[in-house]
Amino acid sequence: MGSGIAQVAAVAGHTVYLYDSRAEAADRGRAGIAAALDKLAARGRLTAEAATAAAARVQPVMDLAAARDAGLAVEAIVEDLAVKRALFAELESLLSGDAILASNTSSLSITALAAPLARPQRVAGLHFFNPAPVMKLVEVVSGLATDPAVAATLHATAGAWGKVAVHAKSTPGFIVNRVARPYYAEGLRVLGEGAADVATLDAVLREGCGFPMGPLELMDLIGHDVNFAVTSSVFEACFNDKRFTPSLIQQELVLAGRLGRKSGRGFHDYAEGAARPAPAAEAPQGAEGRVAVVGDLGVAGGLIARLEGAGITMERKPGESGHGAGWLEIGGARLVLSDGRTATRRAVEEDVPKLVLFDLCLDYAATPRLAVAVADQCGQGAWRAVVGTLQAAGLAVTRLDDVAGLLGLRTVAMLANEAADAVLAGIGTAADIDTAMRYGTNYPKGPLAWADELGTAFVARVLTNLCAHYFDTRYRVSPLLQRKAITGANFHE
Repeated sequence: MGSGIAQVAAVAGHTVYLYDSRAEAADRGRAGIAAALDKLAARGRLTAEAATAAAARVQPVMDLAAARDAGLAVEAIVEDLAVKRALFAELESLLSGDAILASNTSSLSITALAAPLARPQRVAGLHFFNPAPVMKLVEVVSGLATDPAVAATLHATAGAWGKVAVHAKSTPGFIVNRVARPYYAEGLRVLGEGAADVATLDAVLREGCGFPMGPLELMDLIGHDVNFAVTSSVFEACFNDKRFTPSLIQQELVLAGRLGRKSGRGFHDYAEGAARPAPAAEAPQGAEGRVAVVGDLGVAGGLIARLEGAGITMERKPGESGHGAGWLEIGGARLVLSDGRTATRRAVEEDVPKLVLFDLCLDYAATPRLAVAVADQCGQGAWRAVVGTLQAAGLAVTRLDDVAGLLGLRTVAMLANEAADAVLAGIGTAADIDTAMRYGTNYPKGPLAWADELGTAFVARVLTNLCAHYFDTRYRVSPLLQRKAITGANFHE
């Protein structure tokens, strides 16, 4: 990571002193930077002259004293509080009083790092994402003593380096590693409930909701040892808040040494020649020729055009408006967006035994896959009519077991809920949190913008239903989201 940050600074025109406690490592780092810059030049991303000049600006040094004229020191060493504190104490004794000391830590408290120093106000976090030359996001993290002018300078510097910078408060996980926890947690929980197999759950969030990778394959990429450690760290730092409870399923993978891609096996098998299972989809069924649209489908309105495009006659009937209020009548069955209840419970409470719930999608007009759950009371004839009609509209229909909130909806609701709590705690603004999640994790939308689109009242209702289903405070609604839901206000006005 240190070499990547050095490369970014050098390309931006800075002289960079590259120091490592092992002298040969600094030399290797400089050589690696030069090679990376040459590759960029070969691809036309830089001119050959610019690559050569940037490489020349990286100067390995044998002693920290050789960098005493630096105005900014960025550490990217081992994640150990005592070791980082010792380095910062040495840097503080060498650099000028107005130099900024920045840590690339992803897990340690900036407040704690700065506390022993004579000038803690000159310390902040400058958290890059790996690989630093590629990933756009930088979290500028302020500890309790950080001078706002220091944070502003780092924010401007990151911007000048071509990065997208956001301000964050020093708290466990900062923005991204905190707000992203539900993406992994909900995938693991639904897997633990036996809703579907690994390949299917990954496909539901990747193809249906537009996330770059499903949660299980993403944990394989990150490494289960790393991901489990981060979750455990946030859980412990937040005094065992159930929202961040680590997964026994993931712990078993770590104990077995199935760490993901780097070990050759995690949730998926990465051995050479290993077959990759296909996600589950229902067998072809016959379609209904006529479908009734009752009320307003809200964000799922794109389904109507797809069905019409398949030559199915659509009959409009009056009904309630609002997200999740409308539904489709297909072959005697009601097809409606989940609201966080199981299909079986909702069928009883609404007295609709032939009930099928569908999951949240990023774009119903374009999604290739739709996840659904079926009430236990629903007969096979009605179920087959729903499947065949959706298939006629070009959808792969994936049936999940009847879990509350399916997968996409509960995941997005929990991401939005955690983001709302982060705003409430002053960790970041709504705009910065959404920006961080888009650029730090490549989410298709910021979670708060997604909540605005769905309706804050609807998201709060989904979470309330999940909380009631599990009797689990993990799904408690953020006070800020509750407040928005009462008036129907948005996070972004």
